[in-house]
Amino acid sequence: MPVEVSLALTRALHERWVALFESLSDKDFQKKFVHPERGPQDLETTVALYAWHSRHHTAHITSLRTRMGW
Repeated sequence: MPVEVSLALTRALHERWVALFESLSDKDFQKKFVHPERGPQDLETTVALYAWHSRHHTAHITSLRTRMGW
């Protein structure tokens, strides 16, 4: 499939995340939950990890594009 399909899905998912996060209070970000692999953590830490992970993937893609001359 064309990459545009995946990009549209990613944009839509991030738009939903932003809408959710903007609706939460600072106190909500401190709430704990149990991650199946990492154990107890708060939403603030999870969002920070997701942001880092997204930037990390973007860096991989950018590097690949540069190496391949795309």
